[in-house]
Amino acid sequence: MRVLGIETTCDETAAAVVRLKPEGGGEILANEVLSQIAEHQAYGGVVPEIAARAHIDVLDRLILQALDNAQVSVAELDGIAAAAGPGLVGGVIVGLTTAKALALAAHKPFVAVNHLEGHALTARLSGGLAFPYLLLLVSGGHTQLVAVRGVGDYLRLGATVDDAVGEAFDKVAKMLGLGYPGGPHIEREAERGVPRFDLPRPMLGRFKPDFSFSGLKTAVRLEAQRIAPLTGADVADLCASFQAAVIDTLVDRLRAGVRLFGERLGPCRVLVVAGGVAANAAIRRALTRFCSESGLRLVVPPIPLCTDNGAMIAWAGIERLMLGLNDDMTFAARPRWPLDGAADKAHHGKA
Repeated sequence: MRVLGIETTCDETAAAVVRLKPEGGGEILANEVLSQIAEHQAYGGVVPEIAARAHIDVLDRLILQALDNAQVSVAELDGIAAAAGPGLVGGVIVGLTTAKALALAAHKPFVAVNHLEGHALTARLSGGLAFPYLLLLVSGGHTQLVAVRGVGDYLRLGATVDDAVGEAFDKVAKMLGLGYPGGPHIEREAERGVPRFDLPRPMLGRFKPDFSFSGLKTAVRLEAQRIAPLTGADVADLCASFQAAVIDTLVDRLRAGVRLFGERLGPCRVLVVAGGVAANAAIRRALTRFCSESGLRLVVPPIPLCTDNGAMIAWAGIERLMLGLNDDMTFAARPRWPLDGAADKAHHGKA
């Protein structure tokens, strides 16, 4: 089985071809990703209209490049998958419409993939990872702890009540005069800084494994205002302090998540970490220590598969097609699409 995956939910345009191996797991035959960072840098964040137009400009070429590198024609594909949400709806529509057109023209099955499910299942691409497992999804738009029970079967244990952790990195970097995206800049500054500022650890010790980063972001701003004008050393120390607070928060919330996983599904044995923030080396080291101390197996996809990419969409398409799941041409783009719909309804009902 060979599936083309298309990803256009934010500021990466991506197309990939993945093959299901006879022994299980997948082989990435091509994985083309074109970042739009340069287009958005001047604005300090992603501009939805610019993102959608950039997807339109390059997606056809990127798909052709992926098919050429995989040495596969559209006629030889067994399915076409596209991220149908959640994300910036203009960009989602570009990828979704392109995938539908290809599937119609080539008479191939079409799969509408939840972008979050793409992240959730990526760790299975290399084979050998059985359900269930605990997923920590940390990206620019999402921070969640999810029990992955099977394809399409997810139990959200905790989520951010305000900013996603990647969003907090971007906003702190912007207020400190660093570049976009903020994560790599803060990580570099933190390496040469000292965590000398006493910043809060939001939600620490709470029973429910939810996250909050808005207050931490505000605390950084107040410290920066208090000691202004900032020297280079001040910026580095603020970054080190912020990153240390994020790490302490993630580990504490993970501890609560592992406990809740055990209560709901039995002992937690595997932690999967996905999303762009998983590329942060200090966070990876902290999670490695946590898993070692907790007796958990830590699974982190290679960095190119942590950030948005087409291979994760193609693989999720394969997983769904193997279960006989595909979609018709009426499937609409979804700017919001929670993995655990029941948890999302309960959350909004309380609000």
